[in-house]
Amino acid sequence: MFIAMNRFKVIKGEEKAFEHLWLSRETYLDQLPGFIEFRLLRGPERDDHTLYSSHTLWADKEMFAAWTQSEQFRAAHAKAGGNKPLHLGHPEFEGFETIQLIRNPRLQDVA
Repeated sequence: MFIAMNRFKVIKGEEKAFEHLWLSRETYLDQLPGFIEFRLLRGPERDDHTLYSSHTLWADKEMFAAWTQSEQFRAAHAKAGGNKPLHLGHPEFEGFETIQLIRNPRLQDVA
């Protein structure tokens, strides 16, 4: 599996606008083979920003790479730069290949 993450430093006071932008957009992710799940995560608050991360799980790195070259990717990100600044700087991308996965067999379908 491959985990693709983007970290956003959302300007204090813009958290609701940032969340609304993500929650109301069309993602097209489910149209691509290899897509498993997406999460938008809210993290700790700092003096000038709140940390957010988008977290996407893919079957493998190649399928994630195919997503980044797809028409669906372009459509999902078409309005990304058209809004007023909601975060400090550019998102920071981090990609990880799964080395080990341990699941609790007693917990089924836990989000």
